[in-house]
Amino acid sequence: MRIATWNVNSIRTRADRVLAWLDRTDTDVLAIQETKCRDDQFPHLLFEAAGYEVAHTGINQWNGVAIVSRMGIHDVETAFPSQPAFGRGEPVVEPRALGATVGPAALGGDASGNAGVRVWSVYAPNGRALGDPHYDYKLAWLGALAEAARGWAGEPTLLLGDWNVAPLDEDVWDIEVFAGATHVSEPERAALAQVEAAGYEEVSRRFTPGEYTYWDYQQLAFPRNNGMRIDLAFASPAAAERVRRVWIDRDERKGKGTSDHVPVVIDLEPAARG
Repeated sequence: MRIATWNVNSIRTRADRVLAWLDRTDTDVLAIQETKCRDDQFPHLLFEAAGYEVAHTGINQWNGVAIVSRMGIHDVETAFPSQPAFGRGEPVVEPRALGATVGPAALGGDASGNAGVRVWSVYAPNGRALGDPHYDYKLAWLGALAEAARGWAGEPTLLLGDWNVAPLDEDVWDIEVFAGATHVSEPERAALAQVEAAGYEEVSRRFTPGEYTYWDYQQLAFPRNNGMRIDLAFASPAAAERVRRVWIDRDERKGKGTSDHVPVVIDLEPAARG
């Protein structure tokens, strides 16, 4: 099973590109972030015509997450338990997390040994600036997700997406440039580390050391390789043991009309039979 994650920075703008990539890479499941559309605006028909079922949550031109799968989608959740809300006036639970079981409906798998996997498409808050209310929201959001994820760690589970945190200094092109900024602060890194403490391994690093997943559109960041590693793949033990390969498709940042992020792809072996 090939599962990927990609912050596409507007699905309506890049639907054709995403569909072409799915076809070219033979990807079964894609967790998508920053769809930037309401549910009724998502290009369902295009994906369904290509053989993919769609689960999406979005309420306006901001945020939005989805999972598309050609192996079935079951038990969709559009928020995780105790997901924090944000906003002036009456806070809103933003569309930043969507979970679904992909593959056979039962986690026990089918006759061929293919077991279903619980996938969460995750778009963590940006934080904006140290001391900003959005920064406090980000820390609370990551902590609440880690606590919820602790209860899923016993099943094959993948937490995939744009985490808006660079866990290590090597995950940005120049740590000195980020002094006093978000994405590299110790509280953010500590909040993200709670996910690993809940029983998950970030599996991309052991296959793609030193690689980035994001380059800003400004100041020739991509040609200069001024990038960041903020798109991550956390796997529970039952999922991590099935990971055969992880790769970052850097070529998807080339050319015109690209997202500022690129896909991270996870290849899973079939589940071992008991």
